[in-house]
Amino acid sequence: MTALAEAIRARHPELPMEVDGRGEDAARQDSPLIRCGNELVAVMSMPAPIPEDSGLWSRASTIWPQAKAVAARHRGHLIVSVLGHNQQPLPTARLTTAVIGALIATMPQCCGVVWNGKVARPTDLWLEMSSRSFAPFPDYPVSLWVDILPFRSETGIGAVTMGLSAFAEREIQFETHKLPLATLMSKVDGLAVYLVEHGPVVKDGDTFGGDARERFSVRYKNSDQFGGLPVLFCNDSSA
Repeated sequence: MTALAEAIRARHPELPMEVDGRGEDAARQDSPLIRCGNELVAVMSMPAPIPEDSGLWSRASTIWPQAKAVAARHRGHLIVSVLGHNQQPLPTARLTTAVIGALIATMPQCCGVVWNGKVARPTDLWLEMSSRSFAPFPDYPVSLWVDILPFRSETGIGAVTMGLSAFAEREIQFETHKLPLATLMSKVDGLAVYLVEHGPVVKDGDTFGGDARERFSVRYKNSDQFGGLPVLFCNDSSA
């Protein structure tokens, strides 16, 4: 924990930090707690693999081809948790991400990160992007917390998020028969980042877009394609 504390200080010198709120001596007592700013963060060691979830690793493989093989080799895991009630999703995500990045810098044997049970990322990517944990909007590392996955729909193509509901109560499901894939992914990413910053501010029946001529409708529904997942269903029928 002393090494972790030093890594946090080195990577985020703007963050007030001490071990267990009692100073460095607590580190020698194997305390699992670190105080970062006004928050207590627990780091717990679990001598067993995480529960099997084939869907998680299949999703991860879309941008991390080695994900399944890496996951199959791991034999233990660490749980990082910000303690306390009524935690706000974005500040909690920023702080947790910073601590995880420092853990990876301290423990090179870490092979990957599973975020909120839904998103898996390789440690080298997390180590790099977590340095921006406290960057101003929109530069903090939303892509560590939210997956955007393309799919084929009945009318064309679509993209669905995984992990956004922790910030906005619902995922995004966007279907289009007009937009190219790159444009679709960009628009879903832009809306996801906006919702991470502002929370569940998009209501059933709202529209959004880049300007007055480009508007996309939003409906609350349970996804037909993804097992009843609560989504903000968007399409370009009104564009």
